Amino acid sequence: MKAPIRVLVCDDQALIRTGFATIIDAQPDLEVVGECGDGRAAVELAGRLDPDIVVMDVRMPVLDGIEATRLLAGAGVAHPVKVLVVTTFNLDEYVYEALRAGASGFLLKDAPAAQLLHGIRTVAAGAALLAPEVTRQLVGRYAARIRPSESPTADTVLTPRELEVLRLIANGLSNSEIAATLVLSQETVKTYVSRILAKLGLRDRVQAVVHAYRSGLVT
Repeated sequence: MKAPIRVLVCDDQALIRTGFATIIDAQPDLEVVGECGDGRAAVELAGRLDPDIVVMDVRMPVLDGIEATRLLAGAGVAHPVKVLVVTTFNLDEYVYEALRAGASGFLLKDAPAAQLLHGIRTVAAGAALLAPEVTRQLVGRYAARIRPSESPTADTVLTPRELEVLRLIANGLSNSEIAATLVLSQETVKTYVSRILAKLGLRDRVQAVVHAYRSGLVT
């Protein structure tokens, strides 16, 4: 059997922490290895417990979730930890700052439990997740403000098929939807996605979406 996904839950409200932990621990493939109530504690615990993913609130005392995410998953971090930001606030600037800080996913706290569990599994697997409420237009609106990267221009290094897959990623399609659209197997799509990320020097699908907007592949 595969080892369970190790989760650290960080939220300043004890009731929400307990609720998340109860939901997560009830799953055979997930395990809560720690809980904390502020971003500083999250950074310290992550260093000691080595979780696969941190479920992170935004507004917290001592150190907020955005800065904690930056310390755990931001540019230049030697051993980045995957972060799923879960917040009450569906505000553009929070989404933008969370993504810029290195978060691989963003959900709202009023999302169904099944969506939280799906988000944890998705991010832990190395993919990225944006809540349905966080539209691709939002990413497009803020893409120009994200610091220019050193990654190559997509249309100079990707094959025509890879560019097609990248456009579909940027339009919010999942691997299964891309497979259906292009009449490919899901395994083939996964291979294309991995090649795209490797060629462009990107970490995950969120960065791929931002790159697609910044390079003008989608508008």
